Amino acid sequence: MDAILDILISVGPAIVVALLAYYFFDSFMKNEENRRRFLLHKQNQKDTLALRLQAYERLTLFLERISPNQLLIRVKPSSDDKKSYVDLLIATIEQEFEHNLTQQIYISNECWSVIKSSKNTLIQQLRKGVANTELNSAHDLRAYILTNFDESHNPTLLGLDYLKTEVQELFD
Repeated sequence: MDAILDILISVGPAIVVALLAYYFFDSFMKNEENRRRFLLHKQNQKDTLALRLQAYERLTLFLERISPNQLLIRVKPSSDDKKSYVDLLIATIEQEFEHNLTQQIYISNECWSVIKSSKNTLIQQLRKGVANTELNSAHDLRAYILTNFDESHNPTLLGLDYLKTEVQELFD
């Protein structure tokens, strides 16, 4: 019995030192792993921020390009038929939209909904212009849209305001 006690007395401090070493080594490894995760996360955030800002830029350009004044300046009527002119305008809007569909993965769902709503509202307003019986030609429709789409009736401005607000939140 004395031999076992002598062994425990001589081995005891070594066991305590071994347990402390294991504890500190384990803590150090966990800390290093957390530090590596943090640095990786920080780098990913930097890369993601650049992609998100680029998406906001592209969607801003989309909304600017489909705003009635810019759209009507770029897309001129090819005939005097107002229906074919509105169809051409809508096709141009849809083409611009499809070109920017992938940007939705970098922005919030609410922002994407606002952008889709701006596009759809603009298309509805263009279709209402075709239904206006006072307008007889594509040129009349074009003049009507240019004069009647002020800031309060322009759905693309609402989308731009929302985009600006969301980008500002990135930096707050």
